[in-house]
Amino acid sequence: MGPLRVWRGATELDAGPRQQRCLLALLLARVGHPISMTDLTALIWGADSPPSAVNVIHKYIGALRRLLEPDLPPRASGSYLLRSGNGYRFTAGPEMLDLVAFRWRVASAQASVAKDRPDEALDHYAEALQLCRGFAGDSLADSNRAAATFAGIVGEFFDAVVDAARIAVRVRQPSRVLTPLRLAAEMDPLHEVVHASLVTTLAAAGQQAEALAVYRKIRERLVEELGIDPGHSLQDAHRQVLTQSALPQAAEADSVVPGVRSDDVPVAPLVRPAQLPPDLSQFVGRSSELALLSDLVAGMRDDGRTSPLVVAMDGMGGVGKSTLAAHFARLVADEFTDGQLYLDLQGEQDDDDAVRAGDALRSILYALGVPASQVPDTFDARVGTYRSLTAGKRVLLLVDNVRDAAQVRPLLPNSADSLVLLTSRRPLLGLAAFDGAYLLRLDVPDLPSARELLVHRLERWTKRRIGQPDIAIVDEITELCGRLPLALAILAARLTARPTLSLASVLADLRDGARRLEAFPGGVGAHDPRTAFSWSYRQLSPGAARLFRLLAVSLTPGITAQACVSLSGRESARTHAELAELTEAALVTEHEDGRFTSHVLVKAYAQECLQDVESAEERQAAVCRLLQYYLHSSYNAQVLLAPHRVPIEPSPAPPGVVPEQPATYEEAIAWFAAQREVLKEAVRLAEHLGYGIVPWQLAITMQQYLQWAGYFQDWEDVMRAALQAAREGGDEVGEAHTLRSLAGARWSFGASEETLDLLAAALRIFEERGMRLEQALVHTNLHWVHEALGRHGQALVHGETALALYREIGYRRAVTLSLMLTGSSLARLGRLDESAAMLEQALDLHEQIRGDLEAGWDATLIAMEGETRMAIASNLAETGRVREAVEQLELSAETSRRVSHRPNEFEALHRLAELLMSVGDVGGAAVVFKRAGEVLASFPDGGPERLRDRFAWLAQKIPTDHRDDQR
Repeated sequence: MGPLRVWRGATELDAGPRQQRCLLALLLARVGHPISMTDLTALIWGADSPPSAVNVIHKYIGALRRLLEPDLPPRASGSYLLRSGNGYRFTAGPEMLDLVAFRWRVASAQASVAKDRPDEALDHYAEALQLCRGFAGDSLADSNRAAATFAGIVGEFFDAVVDAARIAVRVRQPSRVLTPLRLAAEMDPLHEVVHASLVTTLAAAGQQAEALAVYRKIRERLVEELGIDPGHSLQDAHRQVLTQSALPQAAEADSVVPGVRSDDVPVAPLVRPAQLPPDLSQFVGRSSELALLSDLVAGMRDDGRTSPLVVAMDGMGGVGKSTLAAHFARLVADEFTDGQLYLDLQGEQDDDDAVRAGDALRSILYALGVPASQVPDTFDARVGTYRSLTAGKRVLLLVDNVRDAAQVRPLLPNSADSLVLLTSRRPLLGLAAFDGAYLLRLDVPDLPSARELLVHRLERWTKRRIGQPDIAIVDEITELCGRLPLALAILAARLTARPTLSLASVLADLRDGARRLEAFPGGVGAHDPRTAFSWSYRQLSPGAARLFRLLAVSLTPGITAQACVSLSGRESARTHAELAELTEAALVTEHEDGRFTSHVLVKAYAQECLQDVESAEERQAAVCRLLQYYLHSSYNAQVLLAPHRVPIEPSPAPPGVVPEQPATYEEAIAWFAAQREVLKEAVRLAEHLGYGIVPWQLAITMQQYLQWAGYFQDWEDVMRAALQAAREGGDEVGEAHTLRSLAGARWSFGASEETLDLLAAALRIFEERGMRLEQALVHTNLHWVHEALGRHGQALVHGETALALYREIGYRRAVTLSLMLTGSSLARLGRLDESAAMLEQALDLHEQIRGDLEAGWDATLIAMEGETRMAIASNLAETGRVREAVEQLELSAETSRRVSHRPNEFEALHRLAELLMSVGDVGGAAVVFKRAGEVLASFPDGGPERLRDRFAWLAQKIPTDHRDDQR
């Protein structure tokens, strides 16, 4: 087992080109098992298989058959490469294939172990290990799946050599396995279990110096390359070397438990252990956390403490809990004069691999100087002995990877002068509730600290100088790593191993979201982000694991619990419980505003799990449910903003979708405010995917909120995405609706001619389909634009056309708007009496409609009233009735403020300030000017340029001293 080599007798054969050798290696790796053509294609080429892949494989199979059996007739299958379904299967016995022989001898060894024949088992293992000469598959893998297949064979070798070493030590023949053990350690310099086995076996062979050297070397490598400390297995192996307990004792007398078995046996003396992991030489940042921990330790001197100080740090995998705990422990170690203890409870592992409290107590008692023969057999006796040994002592206990409070509670020292530092993926609530532990949640560092972590390592390890031009690249790399310390440490190690690799190349890898985790190379025994996240994922309940996978399709700004219900398609209570489980496992984060988000790398891992576990149909169904949730929730909120506007109603929501149902206008506004960023991304996602929802329908439901709240750029962006989707789908009606809305967004930025072109295009489509309401709406928009451009005659024509259409279809609310617009144009043309009559009609109709409304509240109608009062104020001012005009503008501003229509409120205040200035009331104008400035400041980015220019013009008209008085 090792690199692929083919022999016929004593002659080595050429196995052909690289891909042909890869095909043979894959078939050998799965000897005896069929591999389908689909799997072979994926194994050889990955996702980028060429169209000719199947033909290429058939050609290679023919060449390999002729290589293995030169006398084989044409088209015959031969004895080894057999057709199986639409794929192939390689058959061979132990006399032909080393891998088969290896597996056969390992199975024989395991059978001997089961029969308690260790010497016989070691013989079988030794024969098997002689067949191993290096990496399986060599460098033939071009896909992740192929690499995983070959890595599996290497894993078989590692498992066998570790098992063999255990048997060899037991039968006192450790030297028989040292050669394959050293080979395994060379193959994977970071495999902790292999190195632990090598350390133990060297010590058992009497080679303590080399054993300690091996431990020291891998410990340094783990710290420097991965930023982590040796795990439990390595620590235990190191302890065995130090205590010279690697070989089993020939015979032991009855155990003597200190202070328990006999009154004449004294309690074992407490030695001063110094087990803290080495500090990270490149430690940076975490100043606030270190200050908090220092304050807690300083507070231990206060009177009244009766139990040790317990600090439990929790957070996601890779966030740096262990590193911070070890660093701080080193800083305060001298204060704990009776020693420092360290344990890794491996709580992130499966149940069978986690360290049990009883075993942890045994290790602590060893460290405190209790001989193995005197460690009590029962759990309660160990707890009693430990408490006796630590009573009144100043001990520092650092415990990594705690699973739950029950696992660590028996390990708490019996002394108020002791400090316990714990790390865990989950918050140890029980320990806080019943043992007074201080819970410290560790989040990813801020950008400056994360950048410093990466730059410091790069400059120290690679001698790269990170100049100012590189900072932008470093910052983007840091953010794409989610500022996760583990990810940044691995990237730094990767750049160290490949000095010619540029930062730009690393950045390109990280930008590919589908392959982002590939930027952090792992391997057998390596601790990389994918491995760290998998530990948390494996401990989830099936329902929470499914929800975690589905959250891969959630949108970047975050997802609410209610949206998760629709995403999962399950009942609400179950989904909330599963969200709570994911939050406790640090796989999602709950924010104060109710959003749940995942770290960027955790989400990438969730995407991998989604692709591996869920079918394409289920993935698409989840996306559809989520988009439908946003569409119907947004529609429901929009209906509350304008309950009597003729709606564009979407198709009914599919099963499993439970949309939001805001109950009031204020709730609808709040929902839009909270979900604005998510809704924008939902439109873009639907446009990109081409399924789930009709993008323009969601975009149109957002229009009123975005317009009134002043999010003009968002308005334009979502409409452009929706327009693109409508055109690509041949949906001309959707195109027309989107064109009309986009025109409004462009008008907000002063693009008048583009606005007219967009409206003309929308009008043509509506006219071709006889859509009279939509035609009237476009004419209303055209009236606004022409009037603003001073084309009052054209504006009047469009206003009268819209009025006629609204009356024809009986849309009274829109008639009110058209009366107001027509009256405004008549005033501009000097026809004041006609204008006043029109505007009075508009107000009267307003009152009639409001009286007819059962709910008595319609934001759109109220906003139209505000616009009508502005038009009336213009007429009143023209006829010299200034006081009445001021009253109308005040009412208009207040009406617009009530419905959060910022543009109209600003316009009313702007006109009011101008009017007051025109009659010499400079002080009053200054007061209104300040109010207008406050409204403008409430716009995103300070409002559009058009409104800022108007405000600046007004500022020039009001003397500085009056403006200063209003500050």
